[in-house]
Amino acid sequence: MNFEQPLQDFAQRAPLPVLGAITALGFALIYFGLGGLGTWLSRRYFPQRGLGHVIDERPVRPRQVREEVGLSLVSIAIFGGYGALTMALDARGLTHIRWELTATGLAVDLLVLALWNEVHFYACHRLLHTRWLFRHVHSVHHRSRVPTPFSTYSFHPVEALLLGSVMVTLQLFYDLSFWAALTYPVVSLLMNTLGHLNYALATPSWWSTPLRASEHHSLHHRRVNGNFGFQSPVLDRLLGTELPSQEPIATREG
Repeated sequence: MNFEQPLQDFAQRAPLPVLGAITALGFALIYFGLGGLGTWLSRRYFPQRGLGHVIDERPVRPRQVREEVGLSLVSIAIFGGYGALTMALDARGLTHIRWELTATGLAVDLLVLALWNEVHFYACHRLLHTRWLFRHVHSVHHRSRVPTPFSTYSFHPVEALLLGSVMVTLQLFYDLSFWAALTYPVVSLLMNTLGHLNYALATPSWWSTPLRASEHHSLHHRRVNGNFGFQSPVLDRLLGTELPSQEPIATREG
């Protein structure tokens, strides 16, 4: 059965608010699913088995997680709007979505998305750390000095607009497949959840870099002025913004 054509017909004919709502629902399911899983792994599963250790043992702020979830719901609504915008741009011929599903095409698209996301995130993150934007926008995310798995989308709406533009900006010069656009948010949020896990799983070595994203990003939440990359430390190393990982980790306020 060819399921690609009916799906394409629905996506191209459905009202934009419906497409936005479907996209937002998808992001919400991923967010709450991975947030809950990350919380269970970092607070129960890993500690009970003696796997790794908590990075920053200070308690989270009172009502922090509730605030993170509330802000994240606004971000998710904005991401839903980007889903509708993607279809609107395609319908007007300003971008082109590929609908055929092939293993090779999906793998290439996911690789392109991962590389573009690193560049896009680093550029947006550095911009958000300029004085005015940090004070009025990005400081909202940095209220979570001790990150949690629910910190991932805890943004000011302006930050959500910036970071959420990753696929739309790529599609201006690259014909992305629908299937990659559907799959990559899961991969991206999985990596983002890992970065906010506040839990160290691996010892330093060349192969453990993806698993050490939590250490890399937790240090950013403590120090603020470095480690701007998403998953890889490569851009931070090339551009001189990597923070030294030997810093002792505070266990209490003060």
